[in-house]
Amino acid sequence: MKARPIVNVITMGCSKNLVDSESLLSRLERKGYDVVHNPSEVKGEYAVVNTCGFIADAKEESINMILQLIAEKERKNIGKVVVMGCLSERYLEELKNELQEVDLWYGKFDWKNFIETLPDLTQETEQTPDSKRESRNPEKSTRKLTTPPWSAYIKVSEGCNRFCAFCAIPLITGRHTSRPIEEIVAEVEGLVAQGVKEFNIIAQDLSSYGIDLYGEQRLAQLVDSLASIPGVRWIRLHYLYPADFPMDLLPVIRKHSNVCNYIDIALQHISTPVLRAMNRKITREETLELLAAIRREVPGIHLRTTVMTGFPGETEADFEELKEFVRSQKFERLGGFAYSEEEGTLAADNLQDDIPEDVKQSRLDEIMSIQRDIAEAHNLAQIGKKITVLIEENDGDTAIGRSEFDSPEVDQEVIIHNCNARPGEMVEAVVTGAGEYELYAEMTAD
Repeated sequence: MKARPIVNVITMGCSKNLVDSESLLSRLERKGYDVVHNPSEVKGEYAVVNTCGFIADAKEESINMILQLIAEKERKNIGKVVVMGCLSERYLEELKNELQEVDLWYGKFDWKNFIETLPDLTQETEQTPDSKRESRNPEKSTRKLTTPPWSAYIKVSEGCNRFCAFCAIPLITGRHTSRPIEEIVAEVEGLVAQGVKEFNIIAQDLSSYGIDLYGEQRLAQLVDSLASIPGVRWIRLHYLYPADFPMDLLPVIRKHSNVCNYIDIALQHISTPVLRAMNRKITREETLELLAAIRREVPGIHLRTTVMTGFPGETEADFEELKEFVRSQKFERLGGFAYSEEEGTLAADNLQDDIPEDVKQSRLDEIMSIQRDIAEAHNLAQIGKKITVLIEENDGDTAIGRSEFDSPEVDQEVIIHNCNARPGEMVEAVVTGAGEYELYAEMTAD
């Protein structure tokens, strides 16, 4: 039998892009192609790069990947180079002019057209009647997970209506569009049947989920429905917007033990003048009230947030306010980045990028230094506590996993000694030691 053509798919950027890549992989496979995701060595008939266009560093990484693939094409290791995703959605004409060696261009939403350009190979191999029927109906195809088989991302909406002054995402993805609750429930039920137990719910703005479809926020109803599906062990929420936060979500988190006590809510800053300049539609006082309410309504909740340094006009006093905010709130998880001007945004069009790059970075370094001490103190306070750990690796008698408070890729690990549990299993352990960004544990006796 003739070897099937190989399509390499390389994903850049966030987990929302990853979901698109997984859909692409599934559709290609059902059309009869061999698919590989993020290969260490790219070779075969096609290489598809799913680009990111969020900030300057992400754009540069995507461009460099395209250039690498062009070089592999010139060496005849691959046949054609295909580009899709956020970067090409925003800069399609400029990229076409600069990178004429690329064979096919798609944006963030029309990548399914690539599949239509490829011949259907399924008739060339033996298939069951059911598989033939599925191959002719790609809309019913499931995603081909690139994550471990026990974990999946669920994208519940696309786009954003917020127009924060620093953010280009609405310019790339367009207006906020929610998926129907019943469609998401069906997807999760299907993944549970495949053995998935951890579901990371993702969107650019979870707080707005449902408004466009139902005329009101429906995140609480969605989470309640998903938590009621048998076999769903963990649900984790990324990313909530602080303005118009759906307060009815908090009783749902409290109600369901399988909804992780974890919220990812990007706050960006605490100084009211900076928040106003950022177009965040929330003040310092409202932010503090919201955080107090979340912690009051869901005792023990872990908050992940992101802050930005060096936004245009950020004074030393604003920065000192941000540092004190981080010290006093003692966020369990915190990341940060320095402001990067993005063309077409409100900040780029209306504000002068007046803070030197070294000052932006030094301020970020200060914030992260403060957070390191907070993270270590928080971890040390966990010693002696019992936690549930989802095992992800095991090299013999030492297992590595995550707790409900730790999201894949971005949060810390739990290292368990004398543990022979297999990847994908959930075990009970007692924390025996801690570092800045890891916990050490032993299996419980029961």
